[in-house]
Amino acid sequence: MTSTPASGPHQEPAHEPPPTPESATLRPLRARGREEAHRAATPLELFFDLCFVVAVAQGRVELVHAVAEGHAGEGVLNYAMVFFALFWAWVNFSWFASAYDNDDVLYRVVTLVQIAGVLVFAAGVSKGFQEHDFLLIWLGYLIMRVALTTQWLRVAKSATGAERSTALRYAGGVLLCQIGWSGLLFLPEDARLWLFLVMAVAEMCVPVFAERGYTTAWHPHHISERYGLFTIIVLGETIAAATVAVKSGIEENDALGELLPIAAGGLLMVFAAWWIYFVVPIHGRLRGNRQAFLWGYGHYVILGAAAAIGAGLEVAVEEAVGKAHISTLAASAAVTVPMALYLLTVWLLHSRYYKVGIAQQLVLPVSALATLASTFAGRWAVLVAGLVATATVATGVTLTSRMARLTARNSPS
Repeated sequence: MTSTPASGPHQEPAHEPPPTPESATLRPLRARGREEAHRAATPLELFFDLCFVVAVAQGRVELVHAVAEGHAGEGVLNYAMVFFALFWAWVNFSWFASAYDNDDVLYRVVTLVQIAGVLVFAAGVSKGFQEHDFLLIWLGYLIMRVALTTQWLRVAKSATGAERSTALRYAGGVLLCQIGWSGLLFLPEDARLWLFLVMAVAEMCVPVFAERGYTTAWHPHHISERYGLFTIIVLGETIAAATVAVKSGIEENDALGELLPIAAGGLLMVFAAWWIYFVVPIHGRLRGNRQAFLWGYGHYVILGAAAAIGAGLEVAVEEAVGKAHISTLAASAAVTVPMALYLLTVWLLHSRYYKVGIAQQLVLPVSALATLASTFAGRWAVLVAGLVATATVATGVTLTSRMARLTARNSPS
């Protein structure tokens, strides 16, 4: 005879209540540690970058139209102005986040407001290029800058002493510069270039002025990762734009023979651009504001050139299928000039600090000159430039490997 356990009411096992996300709480906006381990970009920062690329893409599209119609000078000037405004707004957010991101609910909401400002800015890029109407651009910038000022005032509320003074100087400097940009709405067109030059210098002076008595706790590894990720996104947008242009050219004009060299050369250039940028770990050099600010500001040229390569590839496609009102030489230069500028600026900003010997130091400058020379290769110019970029990477890898072998051979066992 077996006994059966008495049946009773079924009991669910006890569960711990779900933890409350830290982002749901409101916390003081205090500095993070510069020596913080495993600091990496957040999903919010990546989302921010992706939304920024929408505006970058609008600038690239307008640059393509201007160059293809034979208005390269005006198009490049407008592109330089619009891209600086975008770049600087991204810089402001990224360096602030590196020092103070606490990921609470208010920080997230204010960052989303900044993203909304980016999208308003993007909506005004076409009018800014074509009609010199900067109202939407200014309004988008206003939204971004008011949100940034709010973040700095939050820092000032939680900080004391020199840190509080720095936060207040940042808040005041950002607002004063925004007032200065308002001149784009009222000044005659001839004066707007001078206003841009004055305001660009003023913007870049704000961090230098604000941090004269206190250095914000930006994280070197985080900052280098943020710039690297944005570079990747811009290069990805360049590939996407060129791919769409080639696809449309083949479908609409049955021009595979004309477009294949452009597609192959463009792909080789973008691959090489990625390789060359990430071949050295730059975060070790970002030890103080002097090195970091120069490196960070210089990325205006790197990122602007990277996006312009995509525009140049689109122009080359349009010229190859007979849609552009420019010569083959001009279309080729639209690709080779930004590529050469990219190579030279990457070398100036960080590659040269990791090169050993004259041979390694000359690789990128010589490659930039060879890229410019490829402009004169006619309809093969883009492919030749791509082969130059490939040879640049191969040469750099060979020289580095040779140096490593020599070092290992000469080192005491």
